[in-house]
Amino acid sequence: MTDQPTADLPDAVARAAIPPDVHAALVAHLLEHSVRLGTFTLKSGRTSRWFIDAKQTVCRPDGLLLVAEAMLAVLPDDVTAIGGLTMGADPVAFGVAGVAAGRGRPLRAFSVRKEAKDHGGGGRIAGALEPGDRVAVTEDCVTRGASPMEAAAVVREAGGIPVLVVPVVDRGGTCGGRCTAAGIAFRPLVTAPELGFEYEGGDAG
Repeated sequence: MTDQPTADLPDAVARAAIPPDVHAALVAHLLEHSVRLGTFTLKSGRTSRWFIDAKQTVCRPDGLLLVAEAMLAVLPDDVTAIGGLTMGADPVAFGVAGVAAGRGRPLRAFSVRKEAKDHGGGGRIAGALEPGDRVAVTEDCVTRGASPMEAAAVVREAGGIPVLVVPVVDRGGTCGGRCTAAGIAFRPLVTAPELGFEYEGGDAG
């Protein structure tokens, strides 16, 4: 088994459609609860007129159900696990896996620790990732894509196969290129332009 997705996976993921009413409701929820307007200083030192805390959507019950509905519409059928770097991925992964289970689709969920644990079972994986799992790496919001790329590397080290990076929001517009270079499909649920803003580029994770 290869550690790269099949050749037609990116096209198949790109064609996977989120139901329009679900996508519109998710965008509206993000705008109401997660987006803040003002003057914000980014990690690069540049300023931005908007900021998004997507956890304000993912951690509300109605928002989580919208995220799960959209996520399950784009996940390839052969994906067996979902997770990513703590904490941005945690509510997304565990919430989507819970909703999926209620619909008869078993998805294992896991979290990638920021540092290896030096006691107990050790390592950086916390959760139910198994060797050979085909993995959707998720995150609440990405800009540069550093967090999902780090998570994908840890997944590979643990014997999993990262086939897709699927953040709730793509704020930066650069993560897709990094995923392509790594041989991983990329499918954000919502993009900055869909929220009414320009991409911010490479300033955050």
